[in-house]
Amino acid sequence: MEKNTIWAISLSTVVLVGFFAAQTILFPNQNVKRNQPVQENNQTEEAQSVAESSVPAETVKTVFKTQEAVEAKEEEFTVTTDKVKVTFTNRGGDVIGYELIEKDSKGNLKNLDRDTGKGIEMVDNVNEKNRAFALSFGGYKNGIINDIFNVQRIDDYTIGFYKTYVTENEDGTSDSFTLVKTYSFKQDDYLFKLDITVDADKPVKQLSDGTAAYTLRTAPQIGPHFDSKNNRYENRQFVSYNGSKAKKIILGTKQSKEYEKEWNWAALAGKYFEMIVFPVDSSIMNSTVNYSSNIEVNDYANAQVKVERKAITNKETNDSYYIYAGPRNEKELKKYNLADNNSWKISGAHFDDSLNTSGFLSWLEVILKFFLESINKLVSNWGVSIIVLTILLKIALFPITKKSLEGTQKMQKYQPKMQELQAKYKGDPQKLQMETAKMYKEIGYNPMSGCLPLLFQFVILFAMYNLFNNYFEFRGAAFVEGWIDDLSAGDHIGKPFASALPILGWNQIRILPVIYVVSQLLFGKITNNGGASMGQNAGQMKMMMYGMPILFFFLFYNAPSGLLLYWTVSNIVQLIQQLLINRIMKNKNTEIKPVKTNKNKR
Repeated sequence: MEKNTIWAISLSTVVLVGFFAAQTILFPNQNVKRNQPVQENNQTEEAQSVAESSVPAETVKTVFKTQEAVEAKEEEFTVTTDKVKVTFTNRGGDVIGYELIEKDSKGNLKNLDRDTGKGIEMVDNVNEKNRAFALSFGGYKNGIINDIFNVQRIDDYTIGFYKTYVTENEDGTSDSFTLVKTYSFKQDDYLFKLDITVDADKPVKQLSDGTAAYTLRTAPQIGPHFDSKNNRYENRQFVSYNGSKAKKIILGTKQSKEYEKEWNWAALAGKYFEMIVFPVDSSIMNSTVNYSSNIEVNDYANAQVKVERKAITNKETNDSYYIYAGPRNEKELKKYNLADNNSWKISGAHFDDSLNTSGFLSWLEVILKFFLESINKLVSNWGVSIIVLTILLKIALFPITKKSLEGTQKMQKYQPKMQELQAKYKGDPQKLQMETAKMYKEIGYNPMSGCLPLLFQFVILFAMYNLFNNYFEFRGAAFVEGWIDDLSAGDHIGKPFASALPILGWNQIRILPVIYVVSQLLFGKITNNGGASMGQNAGQMKMMMYGMPILFFFLFYNAPSGLLLYWTVSNIVQLIQQLLINRIMKNKNTEIKPVKTNKNKR
């Protein structure tokens, strides 16, 4: 047993021996030591061994009796740092509130909840049967511990909860142990440490016989409040990291999934915030992680991670967990890759692997982000930065775009010839292909000249979409006050004036989606000339030209304004480029002579 633990037990015994003298005489088996919460960053003292058992922990018959505290009643306690305000209950020693309160240099909350006007509440959907960082004896299917714990305030940033339990075994014997939960915070860190201590005179049968001694869980749901019906651009992801790569899973409502592979940490992530559970020693954990989106309260789905601790076969143990609950951004998460960058001196955690990137195009996102942030240092407005970056990209891609658009216009002039060939060789695809290739050669047109530029632009579009849709710095960043106050949300010019808008899930009147659709329609009309030269495909082209933008209007009505701003500016710049190309071609008098055909040739 470590020196601090011996000191705590001895001191607690002296204080409590008089009070519990009567109980000691009446209930000799319940005279167990109370353990003061541990303050140090203790590692597990001995290597843990897993008790082999074919009986799941959920089916073991156990009776837990608790030694009630005097006048035991539920109370709340708070710990406040520069980053967070955490509210605890002594029922189970759990967290029922976790507000992000960090402020910027102007005294404004960095992580403001637009709906409440307060800091983001990370712990959501708490109820009497489910709280943040609650424990369950045994496996994850068991209910949480609901007993009133004793409380020990160690200092301003450390608080402990402890309870003595007696178990009655099937063979008539009994075991006693003290369960301790100690929360330790740093003044300037979103990450805290949770120590879970089990202290007994001998191995506790009911904690060693099953497959799991206890289960630790995250909050039932993370904030801000998740409206899955009206916010298609928000989601909840379950993430696990095995030391080399992260795996992300999105569950539908009312689902429960077991992840049964080795893991170093497990997380629950929203678009801009997340909660990570990182055991100091991952070898003590079962490989099974439970992800749950079950509904417990008011038709509001959970999004919760539950991790199991292997059976405890020694008489005492201290398990340490680092838990991050804060912004899902690169700046904060990368701190834990190098010990010198964080207060806890953690290194190699790779929390930033939980970021929502576009996978194989993440390298392109890094480049785009670099230019975006460099521009913002000059203009100090993320909306202006989006516009400038979009214009610069369009200018850089103009030579490729010009070649593609010129090829498209050239082919429009040869649509009659193309349709003639299609009609003539309708039943001979091979001959049609040969004649088409011959025509392309005669007019100097390469089909790939149009495909490759489009493919290249699509790659950039995909990377930009993921960057602008998930970039944390856009959250709360205004472009034009009173119109676009938050680039991570839709713009607004007023409340709905018709009942149809709320039915569609629209709770604001927005103008940016209208501007986007108009720019899309104008670009399509100029590019395709209204479909007038497309012959028998004119109907389909008109459908694409008018139908798709209208569909996009409904799909993107509630899209983040930063994303819509990028698309709109991109359309406008491309529209100007198209007009410029048209003028260049007209000035050059690029009349392409039609290919002569012999209509008498059969």
